[in-house]
Amino acid sequence: MPELPEIEVTRRGIAPHVTARRVQAVHVRTPALRWPIPTEMPAALAGRPIRSVSRRGKYLLLESDAGWLILHLGMSGSLRVLQGEDRHLAPGRHDHLDLVFDEAIVRLRDPRRFGAALWHPREAGDVLAHPLLASLGVEPFSDAFSGALLFERTRGRAMAVKQALLAGTIVVGVGNIYASESLYRAGIRPTTAAGRVSRQRYDRLAEVIREVLGEAIEQGGSTLRDFIGSDGASGYFQMAHAVYDRDGQPCRVCLLPIRKIVQGQRSTFYCAQCQR
Repeated sequence: MPELPEIEVTRRGIAPHVTARRVQAVHVRTPALRWPIPTEMPAALAGRPIRSVSRRGKYLLLESDAGWLILHLGMSGSLRVLQGEDRHLAPGRHDHLDLVFDEAIVRLRDPRRFGAALWHPREAGDVLAHPLLASLGVEPFSDAFSGALLFERTRGRAMAVKQALLAGTIVVGVGNIYASESLYRAGIRPTTAAGRVSRQRYDRLAEVIREVLGEAIEQGGSTLRDFIGSDGASGYFQMAHAVYDRDGQPCRVCLLPIRKIVQGQRSTFYCAQCQR
């Protein structure tokens, strides 16, 4: 699943091609994604310039005068910018939505159709009040995110610290890959009860979450299966994974084999020696 770094890489990739440019047409080929694409969206968006492209958690927000197009890439989605001769490429069976601009087409591809393309009209109020966005935790690069916040919001909680990160109600965007990598760098075992982690260790965890996410963004995200950037290029952060998807391989520090367990139906990777 594309996580925060992959979504931010996508946002940076499409923004120069759509910001301040007018949507000439919207072509919906498969309306039945995770939720049905609103029938009013193509007419509401067509003919209007995109004011900005922002991100909230794993959601992309394309703002126009009429409202916001909310995009989520689901488990296997990607956005591709088609320019020049590529504009004439015929859509494939998994290409469900095109946003047509004067010099580019932004095409949504989603083989598993767990993604979403929703419409939030301006008269409905602030897009951040949308039900999918209103309950999200703080952004990891914001001033509101800190070890103090993690410590305060986990007091008395018996759930594992990794599950607390994945829940997205304290901090957003720290998905399965980056939770495993961050907990490794912080030296925290992923099965530790969130309420038992000290303030000092949460300070370190908040610091490394920013580091890991920032490094992943700079390297184009992680391409494990389906994710590609808007230019068709793969990410490279998977080459730097210390634990994720490395079960049985030696820890880069202590050389003991990396372990794999399942938490909440998700694979977790850690080092039993380096993470206590």
